[in-house]
Amino acid sequence: MRARTGDEIARLRKALRRLAEFNRDRTPTGVRHDDADEVVGTMASDDAFGFDPFPLLRALDDAGVRVVVMGQVAGILHGSTELTGDLDLLWEGDVAQAPALAAAFARVGAVLTDDSGVVVPCDAQAFTLPKVQFRAPSASGDCCTPALPWGELPITQFVRRCEVAVADDGTVVRYLHRDDLIRMRRAAGRVKDLRRVEELQRPS
Repeated sequence: MRARTGDEIARLRKALRRLAEFNRDRTPTGVRHDDADEVVGTMASDDAFGFDPFPLLRALDDAGVRVVVMGQVAGILHGSTELTGDLDLLWEGDVAQAPALAAAFARVGAVLTDDSGVVVPCDAQAFTLPKVQFRAPSASGDCCTPALPWGELPITQFVRRCEVAVADDGTVVRYLHRDDLIRMRRAAGRVKDLRRVEELQRPS
């Protein structure tokens, strides 16, 4: 695991500025990130308005919780130019970390739901679930564990061999290794996933 500074965080901040520009003249449609188009992705969802993953990532880092960014935010950190409006997170599911995780989500005003969309309290018990969805003022998305049915993907290994970038305020941002992100996207197999795999595999 190698800590990086500079380019990765700059890419994400640039993408957030582009997303804000994209949303400037757009009107809400009622589509949330979990119902987003499988071709365009969540950049065209209502959750993309005001999207900024940094407040939650900062809260998680301050809480000392090892949480790894996956999905298109990880793709952007690796150099993808496609925008996104949601934040997908992965952690090992260690119940000892659940209280700190809950405190971090509470700090940013997150509302949690289970995988069926039922609201659950933002407490340690919520993070014993294989997956929770969250909605906060600056970011919405999913927080997943290896307990989900990932098929043959070695998710715990993905968490442990993540990449690390450090933001200018000292926030540590962990995100999937490029090869693991590609494997995860191939397994998902949606149009946007396969398109983004192709992008990540192009020579830089």
